[in-house]
Parts: sequence; structure tokens; C-alpha cells
Amino acid sequence: MRTSQRVGAAALSLAFLLAACGSDSTSSSSTDAPSGTDAPSGTEAPTGTTGSTDGAMTELGAGEGELNIIAWAGYAEDGSTDPAVDWVTPFEDATGCKVNVKTGNSSDEMVQLMQTGEYDGVSASGDATQRLIAGGEVAPVNTDLIPNYADVFSDLKLKPWNSVDGVAYGVPHGRGANLLVYNTELYTTAPDSWAEMFESSTAAPGAISVYDSPIYIADAALYLMATQPDLGITNPYALDQDQFDAAIALLTQQKELVGQYWALYTDQQAALEDGSVLAGTTWQVIVNLAQANGAKIDAVKPVEGATGWSDTWMISSKAKHPNCMYMWMDHIISPEANAAVAEWFGEAPSNALSCNLTADPEHCNVYHAADTAYWTDVWYWETATEECVDGRTDVACVPYTEWVNAWSKLRS
Repeated sequence: MRTSQRVGAAALSLAFLLAACGSDSTSSSSTDAPSGTDAPSGTEAPTGTTGSTDGAMTELGAGEGELNIIAWAGYAEDGSTDPAVDWVTPFEDATGCKVNVKTGNSSDEMVQLMQTGEYDGVSASGDATQRLIAGGEVAPVNTDLIPNYADVFSDLKLKPWNSVDGVAYGVPHGRGANLLVYNTELYTTAPDSWAEMFESSTAAPGAISVYDSPIYIADAALYLMATQPDLGITNPYALDQDQFDAAIALLTQQKELVGQYWALYTDQQAALEDGSVLAGTTWQVIVNLAQANGAKIDAVKPVEGATGWSDTWMISSKAKHPNCMYMWMDHIISPEANAAVAEWFGEAPSNALSCNLTADPEHCNVYHAADTAYWTDVWYWETATEECVDGRTDVACVPYTEWVNAWSKLRS
């Protein structure tokens, strides 16, 4: 019953959006490439829009009838996984925009897919957003054309991973921390430190599960930040060469403890269910799915804090269906749809009003949606650059390209 109420409310919200934004008319003119980026040559402006000085749309026209997006698994459900889980169909019915979804399995894959120019938008994490902005793959977003943006938690707006110089490059979708999952039969008392992932004293040697991505280097840096303060790490995405080398040394030491490197969430889920993984870095959605299938596991945010994600829906600078993409961005952060996706995926919603609409009235409390203090030690994914994001100017930091190279060597 609660699901049907959310679906009806979402359709009504979309109807208001279409009326407010003038879905019966279109206009056209060229738009500029995003300021401060190197846009691919030959990029054409989205049709049916009016350009502005920062490259964002200033007027929303009629939907183009189709929408091609890249999304994390679970972010664009149409009822095919579970008939009761569907926030895509109400959008299609209200807008006439048929949604075609390409699941992205990693941030690196999402960047590569967006570079093809075949997609209208993407649900990008912070380790992808800045690369997409710098590469001119995404355009600024006019939040005035997205009414539901007004109700997004203020501490998610205009952050380094979703804006440039006060200009929004997307709308926040949701957020979560990368947690420590553990087998409750092995750990009768919940572990409280990432030492279970990195130290030989772990109770799960050979059964540790690690996220298989260069961004995981930041998890090692986070642990070193707490345990080796003499290294001077103050931000796990701002590592000078000595700090970076220390993180790689820790990850090399960790290899003998690892039983699984996972990129597909279903791989870790299966390992948690069959008991071959006893501890690891995880997402809450994996824990939820595995627990539903009987896995004897739980998860915790350790005392050292955690890395995490704050995902952003971004529009391609080469979008062929920009009006549909704007409508989608407003829909996905509407109280109704945002509540549904946050609860299904297992994350904190971005829209504050969503907390009144979750089927579980405790969802936002469990995921700390409005608990600002909880997020103070969660380091959202960012793209490492030579310019140190911790503000240091006397050293160069190791850029993400070198993170990729080092991770490839580590995993070879």
C-alpha cells in the first residue's frame, strides 16, 4: 500500500514539474562548453534548450521521448527486479520519456561510458564526477529547473565533487559510508577497527574481502591517518609521494590476508552468503541482500571513520535528450522516488522530505540521513590530483592516474 501511495505521489509531482517548466514549447540556441573544462571539439548544444553563460540550460522544453542513462545497480528500478520496486514506470508514464539504463559496475567504467557520448546522464560518485567535469563530459546544471533541489540536505549541495566555483554540476542522489562487514558467528563481539582488514592479528586471515578499485587506496590512507600520525595524512585523497608509498606498502602487506577482491557487488554478496568471506569492506545494500538470504553478518562504521560516497546525477554535455534528463533529475530526487531508491539500495536519501515517506519509519535514523555529526568522519570519494586537496602548496600530491597504475601493479 505504501508503495502505491509513493508511485501516485511521484506521478503527481512530475505533472506539476511538466506544467511549471513549459512542456508544450521548445526553443533552441547553442550552448557554451562548461567553463574551465576542455570540451571535446565538435560538441553540439542540446536541442530544444536555451543556453546560458555557464553552459547550463535556462529553459526546459518538451521531453524527447527517450532517455539513456548510466546508473549504479539499484538506482533505476522499473519493477523487473521486484514488481513492488518501481520508480521508473511512473516517470515514463508522466513524461513520455522511455528510460534505457546501462548499469555501471565501477566509477572508471562510468567515465569510459560517458566519454562515448552515447548517454544523457550518469549517477556518478565523487571519484568520477571531477574527472567528468574536467574532461568536459558533463554540463553545469540549472537547479532552478529542478524544483525538488530546494529540499536537498544543505550539506550535500555545492561540494567539491558536484560543483565548480559555486556552479552546480548535478543534483545529489544519496550518500553512504563504506562499512566493515563481519561474520557474526566468528565475531561474537562486533569489531570496531579497520585493523581487521589490515593487521595480521585479524580474526579472518585469508577470508578478507576488498573493494577492487584504485580508490581503495584511500581506505589504506584513512587507516594510516589514524594509526601513523607521523605520516601527516590529513585527507586520504591528498597523498604526497611518501604518504602514497606508505599506503601502497600497507596494501601490499594486506594481500596475504585477502581472499577476495570484488568489483561486482553480487560477487561479495555470494561470498558472504556461503561463508567464504568473514570480514571486508562493503556497502549496506550488499549486507541487506545477503542478510535477506540468511547470511550471518552485520556491518559497522569503525572508530577510524570511513570512506564513502555522495552520488550525483549529472547531465552529459552531449545529451541528445536533455529535457528528459532534467525531468529525470527532478524525479529521482523527489521525496517519493528518493525515499524508494534510498530504502531499496540501502543509503541515506538526499531529499530531507523523503524521511517521511520510507516504508520503514526508522530508515533515515538507521542511515543517519539528517545526522550531520555522523558524516564528519566519512571521507566521500574524490579524485586525487597533483594539486593537494588538503590545501598544501609546498608539495605535489600523487594524481589519480598514478593510483590506477599502482593498483594495477598491486593486483597483477
